[in-house]
Amino acid sequence: MLRAKGSLARANAGRLAPEVLYEDLCFDAQQAAEKALKALLLACKRPFPKTHDIGLLLQQLVAAGIDVPEEVCAAEVLSFYAVVTRYPGDYPDLDEAAYLEALELARRVVAWVEAQLEC
Repeated sequence: MLRAKGSLARANAGRLAPEVLYEDLCFDAQQAAEKALKALLLACKRPFPKTHDIGLLLQQLVAAGIDVPEEVCAAEVLSFYAVVTRYPGDYPDLDEAAYLEALELARRVVAWVEAQLEC
């Protein structure tokens, strides 16, 4: 969870300079969610695949018998930021709205996982 919180802290920092791209902030948000979900899988003594696919990690949690709320499942869209936007390509530049949505999804996942780990 420490690594998830570190990624979330970077995402929370926002555009501290014009050189900071929304793509990188969205990647940090995705990483926060990914690392949090992997932390929960570890806590459940479940192996996790080496993947950036949030949907696959959520499926692993469901298979482990964990009831994942819909607002956490919505974070599946963050997978796009793990690979596609990290490299030059045919996608539109990300804007502040996309960043804020990614940040909110990551915050939800991290908060939910923290609550699960307190049980």
